[in-house]
Amino acid sequence: MKILLINDYGSPIGGAEVLTFALRDELRRLGHDVRLFASSAGASPASPEADYLCYGTLSRFRTLLQTLNPWAFVRLRRVLQEFQPDVVHVRMFFTQLSPLILPLLRRVPALYHVVWYRPVCQTGTKLLPTGSPCQNPAGLACYRNACVPLRDWLPLQFQMWLWRTWRHVFRRIVANSRAVQECLIADGIEPVEVIHNGVAVESLTRALSSKPVVVFAGRLVPEKGVDVLLRAFAIVARDLPEARLILAGDGPERAPLAALAERLEIAAQVTFLGHLSKGDMERKFAQAWVQAVPSRWAEPFGLVAVEAMMRGTAVVASSTGGLGEIVQDGATGFLVPPNDPHALAEKLKEILSDRAKAEAMGKSGRDLAVARFSLTRQCEQFVSIYQQMASGTPVAVSAKVGTTLPTLRRRGI
Repeated sequence: MKILLINDYGSPIGGAEVLTFALRDELRRLGHDVRLFASSAGASPASPEADYLCYGTLSRFRTLLQTLNPWAFVRLRRVLQEFQPDVVHVRMFFTQLSPLILPLLRRVPALYHVVWYRPVCQTGTKLLPTGSPCQNPAGLACYRNACVPLRDWLPLQFQMWLWRTWRHVFRRIVANSRAVQECLIADGIEPVEVIHNGVAVESLTRALSSKPVVVFAGRLVPEKGVDVLLRAFAIVARDLPEARLILAGDGPERAPLAALAERLEIAAQVTFLGHLSKGDMERKFAQAWVQAVPSRWAEPFGLVAVEAMMRGTAVVASSTGGLGEIVQDGATGFLVPPNDPHALAEKLKEILSDRAKAEAMGKSGRDLAVARFSLTRQCEQFVSIYQQMASGTPVAVSAKVGTTLPTLRRRGI
């Protein structure tokens, strides 16, 4: 099949972009002609990684561009004429390409793959500035709650109006978790299917380190809850002074977090590695006993949890968002309330005090990840939908490809 992937960014600069390239490459491996259309924002002019690029920017004008990007419209129209795809698979378009591209998809089978909360939230997090979950629909509440300033709120309101006007061009909508599915349906967007993200299945060669080690991977921003992890680790270190915490990632909170580690008197046991490539991170994490995912916000999926399980590492994660669909509490790790360092410390200590438990949970996590979260499985599910769309088959949501919320509720899930 000829498949056109559309994503805001054409470089693997974040988890969503890494998954976009993985999806493209795996579909190509399965024999499909797959090309990626993206903006030039963040891309290297010398070696662009997307197949087609239009203008994008990371400057202060981005808010206007993501509302109306005429360069995206013109370039995509030409690409559709030249490539003539059988299906179009749209992932992210709110932060660069803009809803202006949607009218172009009226005459081609198009699927919207929702990987975060941006279609129903102007910040994409469904999180208030206070750190509390937002229960309001996107609109005036986004300004009243100080989620976005007035200069951004006005164009983003217009952006949301354009999206609501043209969202009917999508013949299928797929969410990457039931958490995202529920948010979409609550906003009146349905039917919505669910296909969980997948990662490549690599050979497993690892052994736990002699000393208990906790690892974290992600951006150092408030919603990731790294400060909660540091406070939890300070509790753990009182009973397990030989334990170590390794943090991979960078962001605006790095300096404040390093200062917090000093105040908690655990700086000697905490290592900040900064940003690492996927390969380097896997090598650094190979001997970890447990990976912590202490997110404050409802992670739309929780890729780092799946990557840890695929590595054979136990996971302690916040019981929110898509993480609750990945970690099996008590089997592959533990789920704890978000923003609760004491609960997090208790479960970390339970694993770090018992090497056999860490190994058993890691093995169970690996088995589950291979069975449910492989990249090949994800691509096969999408290909099934592509074929239905290309043949004009009506929407028929099944347990094999995805499930609608009413079906899940009938099953008691």
